This record gives sequence, C-alpha cells and structure tokens, in this order.
Amino acid sequence: MSRSGASEHRAEVRWQRGEADAFTDNRYSRRHAWRFDGGAEVAASSSPHAVRVPFSDPSAVDPEEAFVASLSSCHMLWFLSIAAQRGFRVDSYRDDAVGTMQQNAAGKVSITQVTLKPEVRFSGDRLPSAQELAEMHHEAHEQCFIANSVTSEVICEPVQPNQPD
Repeated sequence: MSRSGASEHRAEVRWQRGEADAFTDNRYSRRHAWRFDGGAEVAASSSPHAVRVPFSDPSAVDPEEAFVASLSSCHMLWFLSIAAQRGFRVDSYRDDAVGTMQQNAAGKVSITQVTLKPEVRFSGDRLPSAQELAEMHHEAHEQCFIANSVTSEVICEPVQPNQPD
C-alpha cells in the first residue's frame, strides 16, 4: 500500500458482440474476459441462473462465483499468515464456499450470505486446538479486506479434520 494507506486494484473487462446478428433483441453472448495486472486472463460470463444458455457460458466464471471466491481467497490468505505467525505449519487448505443469492430486506436480489467451509490440515510438533483454530479463523475474518468491504453476511464454518487437539 502507499504511504497514505490507499492502493488501487485494477481489472480489465472485455466483451465484443462477435457473430450475433443483432444486439437489441437481447440474444447475444454474455461471455467476456477478465484480465488482471499480472497478465492472468479469466473467461467470464453471466450466470446461467440469471441468463439462460447459450447466452451464458456455464464453463466461465460468473460475477457471483467470483464474489464468493474473492471472500474465500482473502480469508484463506489471512488465515495462512496468522497460522504462520503463531508457529503452526499448514499443509493444505480447502474451502467449499457457498454464496446464497436471494431478495434482501430492501427487495433487491443480492448475495445475502456467503458461507466459508475451510478445512485446514496441519503437521509438525505443534497442532492447534479447536479453540486456537476458531480464534485464527475469527481473526482472519476480522482482517479480510473483502469481508470488511461487503454488506452480505459472511459466515465461517471451519471443517475440523480428523486430527488430535
């Protein structure tokens, strides 16, 4: 971050009409591309839940999935940092995060809840207790830039692997 504490994060979003004869009939592909500053490019589309196939591409990432993934990824990155600072060796981290889209209290369709289900595997001489694990997830949630930026409820339900406390 800069000295002022601010930083910018950019994404380029590109779409072209392509072979669609018309556009005003609403029968055009929603497939597009996201390009990020490091050069990564991701195929993107509207969700098939919002716009039917073939106008949506189910093999591409939709904004709703990206929203859920960004929350999960941010939580994971903070969790790994906290675990390392506390001297715990993490071997793997997996999260099957789920976002629920429905009408909110204002009557607008939104992602009203994201549930993170992280399963973390540790090794080494020092393994976290269930309470230490819960505390690290709580701290990760409190520090997560993305969770701090949204109004959706974000729930963390860690999956406890079969390891001694």
